[in-house]
Amino acid sequence: MTVELAVMLPVMVAIGLLVFNVVKYAEACAAFDRVALDAAVTHGVSPAGEQSGSNAVEEVESTIRSALDSSQCEVEVSASGASESKARREGLTFPMSPLLTTYTCRLRFHPWPRQVSVAGVGFSVPVSLTHERSITVDRFRPGVVI
Repeated sequence: MTVELAVMLPVMVAIGLLVFNVVKYAEACAAFDRVALDAAVTHGVSPAGEQSGSNAVEEVESTIRSALDSSQCEVEVSASGASESKARREGLTFPMSPLLTTYTCRLRFHPWPRQVSVAGVGFSVPVSLTHERSITVDRFRPGVVI
């Protein structure tokens, strides 16, 4: 019975860590989806200070980062003009709504523990899970998600 316990204990610990990380990832994704939408609608449309695209991206990113407040998560936000590509697809020469902006928010989750040392042999987890959310907003109509 002692041998069976010695063999099964590392397996049970590994499964426990896997379940723990999956639950933390699901929790982070749920919070990220909610916060990313709110941040893009609130701060992406009318950022504080200078009304520029880079300022809006920085403000959306800092809002998401402060709301998640986790050392396991990295947040990256990028913005692109959605109206030009839509106008080209529909064959228009000018965009109907010139300030459509698509915010692409990425969450990178790093499992815990990142590095483990067992009997002098070090292991590191090379995996990071990525979750992405894209939100298109119109700067002429604050609060409208397209």
